[in-house]
Amino acid sequence: MKPHSRAPEQADLLRPRLVDMIDPRHELVKLAGLIDWEFFEREWSGFFPSTTGRPATSPRLVAGLMYLQHAFKLSDEAVIARWVENPYYQHFTGETFFQHRLPIDPSSLVRWRKRIGEEGVEWLLSKTIEAGRSSGAVTDKALKRVAVDTTVMEKNITHPTDARLYERARALLVGLAKKAGIELRQSYARLAPRLAIRVGRYAHARQFKRMRKALRQLKGYVGRIRRDLRRRLQEIPQGPLRDKVLDTLWLVGTLLEQGPKNRDKIYSLHEPEIDCISKGKARVRYEFGTKVSLATTLDGGFVVGARSFPGNPYDGHTLAPALEQVGILTDTQPDLAVVDRGYRGHGVETTRVLISGQRRGITAALAKLLKRRSAIEPEIGHMKSDGRLARCPLKGRIGDAIFAVLCACGHNIRKIIAHIRALWALVFRFILPITGGVDRPLRTPCAA
Repeated sequence: MKPHSRAPEQADLLRPRLVDMIDPRHELVKLAGLIDWEFFEREWSGFFPSTTGRPATSPRLVAGLMYLQHAFKLSDEAVIARWVENPYYQHFTGETFFQHRLPIDPSSLVRWRKRIGEEGVEWLLSKTIEAGRSSGAVTDKALKRVAVDTTVMEKNITHPTDARLYERARALLVGLAKKAGIELRQSYARLAPRLAIRVGRYAHARQFKRMRKALRQLKGYVGRIRRDLRRRLQEIPQGPLRDKVLDTLWLVGTLLEQGPKNRDKIYSLHEPEIDCISKGKARVRYEFGTKVSLATTLDGGFVVGARSFPGNPYDGHTLAPALEQVGILTDTQPDLAVVDRGYRGHGVETTRVLISGQRRGITAALAKLLKRRSAIEPEIGHMKSDGRLARCPLKGRIGDAIFAVLCACGHNIRKIIAHIRALWALVFRFILPITGGVDRPLRTPCAA
């Protein structure tokens, strides 16, 4: 059922209001007044076509929790737990009185993300851009000039090795057989884990001949279990369990048949769509995840576009969709885009594109802007260290798309909060002494 607008709570003389408990100069209080919360209540209601059942959770509560979660690098469980303890979090999400109980179960955020999809989280990003305009953290002139770059958003998986994958495939097939009531000839529950451990020891001791022999033996165990389960497939009745067994048999078969040089290899059984991306880094040769394109303003590093590109496409082929998203989210088509040399051959004609190292047609002003291209690199670093872009816990390609945009929202929220803090510091340092106000530092309680 569609979410209902939150009705104003009745006055209660025994319960203090949040506005009486918090500092009205706090950055989260100021930020709450800059965001158009009614937009989410109006637009997100379209994701609930049913007219029966229990009303959905308040859209402002969900949108506020998603903002806080990615601004302060919190998980679903952590942001709900801190919401109960922090009055500023509760005020930011629209509460009137201090609440002592969890507002929702953390699993509700999972269902909300699935329901609103990539389109819904892009609305979250567009509202942070509007809030940045209102606060002065980003100007209309800055939105005309952007820097675009790609990075790898790694998936929340272990480093893929043959021994781990084979042992995981064996355990998965044995578990499905047990759930279906099929007694296998042999499960290798004792031999296979020991053999997988020995593979790692042989590799550490650089005894590669023994390692390859143990891997072949472990691979043989998995193949025998797969053939045994496939022979007795007719014993499983039609239904979801049979479909899951068929999908797993196909996935494990692909794993056993793939070679070192195969394309579209499987690096994780629960995330088979992961790409192996080599970025030429000395410390990390390969990264396992998906490619993400980010667009930031040249002045200030405000994120105006974030989009995931599965399949590890060429950077130049991602520029046109990235600039298209920037125009949709900001209602402004950028006049200038600055990129690195990996974007040569992009084919974009609607926006002027400057490439690092370009000499032809470069004036002194454009050369100065071209030097600002590398400013996007620390912004990406902050999104990975201060935000959650370093590792994506959401499942599937749609999870990658949603998570990349939410990480961009969190980065913009941190930018706006820093801008509000800087303004208040300026007020207390210079303006209040002139006007005769009290010269005292701004008390900003910890937002987390």
